[in-house]
Amino acid sequence: MNTVAEPVLADAALCEMLCEFGLDVEYVRAEGNTLYRRAEDGREVAVTDFACGFGSLIFGHNNPEILARAKEILDARVPVHTQLARHSHTNDLAVALNKIIRREFGTDEDYHALFGNTGAEAVEIVIKHAEFSRRQRISESLHGIEAGIDSARSAVRDRGAVIAADAYDLARVSAGDRVPGPAGYEALVAAVRRHNEERAGRPPLFLTLEGAFHGKLVSSIQLTHNEMFRTPFKALSAQARFVPADRPDVLAKVVEDERDSLLQIVVAGREIQIVERDFPVFGAFFVEPIRGEAGIRPLTAEFAREIEKVCDALGCPLVCDEIQSGMGRSGAFFAASHIGLRGDYIVLAKSLGGGIAKTGIVLVRKSRYRHEVELIHSSTFGKDAFSSLIARKVIEMLEAGGGRAYRLAEERGARLRAALEAVRADFPDVVKDVRGRGLMLGLEFHDQSDSASAVIRAQSLNGVIGFGIAGYLLNEHGIRTFSTASAMYTLRFEPSVHVTDDEIAALEAALRGTCEVLRRQDERGFAAA
Repeated sequence: MNTVAEPVLADAALCEMLCEFGLDVEYVRAEGNTLYRRAEDGREVAVTDFACGFGSLIFGHNNPEILARAKEILDARVPVHTQLARHSHTNDLAVALNKIIRREFGTDEDYHALFGNTGAEAVEIVIKHAEFSRRQRISESLHGIEAGIDSARSAVRDRGAVIAADAYDLARVSAGDRVPGPAGYEALVAAVRRHNEERAGRPPLFLTLEGAFHGKLVSSIQLTHNEMFRTPFKALSAQARFVPADRPDVLAKVVEDERDSLLQIVVAGREIQIVERDFPVFGAFFVEPIRGEAGIRPLTAEFAREIEKVCDALGCPLVCDEIQSGMGRSGAFFAASHIGLRGDYIVLAKSLGGGIAKTGIVLVRKSRYRHEVELIHSSTFGKDAFSSLIARKVIEMLEAGGGRAYRLAEERGARLRAALEAVRADFPDVVKDVRGRGLMLGLEFHDQSDSASAVIRAQSLNGVIGFGIAGYLLNEHGIRTFSTASAMYTLRFEPSVHVTDDEIAALEAALRGTCEVLRRQDERGFAAA
């Protein structure tokens, strides 16, 4: 009997692209750092996974301790969905995270927790919270300005206060309205209100770094630097200004170019004057302590200090996006703790779910927190019992043994980095750089766009060389990893803390084979993917 293949209705275009590079593989089982795919003869073929869910698997695939806890939760019939009720599991999770914040940042200020389903949703929560706070600041400023208008009106009417000449200039009052007494004052008031209303309606602008990746939802995509992802949706949400890392001069210029002010009428003796008050243009400054999709680039402590200075001067909240770099991957729970960068908001996801749950958390500094947001933001699957209890288990595992997992991340990361550096040392003409921290590392190849190989050259010019290399590693060496989203020549390595010497050795051998192909510019070898 003839059978008709089912149509491909899920990810058809993506699967077609993956097929080009031999990456259209379906995995049937996973444990630790190993995935298994099915060969044509039915055998399971092991693949060593160095992508590990793009940093989502700090304890590897299907960790036995996490699976056991998941079974306990399910067997106990814990209610997963109890919206609009007390949730002790979420509070326990928030308390546990606060203890780590106090230890790593040396603060005693509490952080409140808001919950979502994913990292991208958590970023959206930050955007909403920050904009709510910004609108409140604008409202408070306008209220104070209005109170000053009434006070100054009395000074003009009852005490004969005169309007300073430059007050008319600052408010851009027309020449015909610049008359003494109450009439001139009311013209000044109308101009001030018009100016302030225009500013009050201005949408927020967000600051972030070149190469940043903060998600692909409607608002978060505008904080993601890659134009391919961002540009088609530019009209849908508030915009961001991207600044290069380690360029305080550019950061200062961006801030100066975008700054704006409200006008306030004040009485100085017997004179009516106009003063400018900073208008909160910027909603927040988003920072990844290690920019993963930019090519695994750690932020320097020096530039972190510059960012803090700018945020303090603007009254702008600082957001530390630890979605990929957090949860112990850097050798500490928070990668930002290595450079002393304490965010007003801290965003966590990925490994927080232990590889089996989906969850995201926003931690908001108490001095910045707006309780009203709890009533105007909600999510059916945010703070569900299952994901929260799994997250609590993951934190227990990270903290066990006095933070043994952090020490493992540091030690295993050093071993992995040594292997990458050895490859670079032997292939300096092929490998440009090795970067990162702990178990979040990147290896950057030199540009291959002038390769003598037509295949390698075409993949480079078309921006898909990362997929070509990934396909070669998978099919020739049984190694799974990918390039970063905005740096096609940088491969990412984010295995679990249980990565073994043998697995690292296998990766080193595979990279050496790849470098040989690129050095020879061997089209046949590379085309084998």
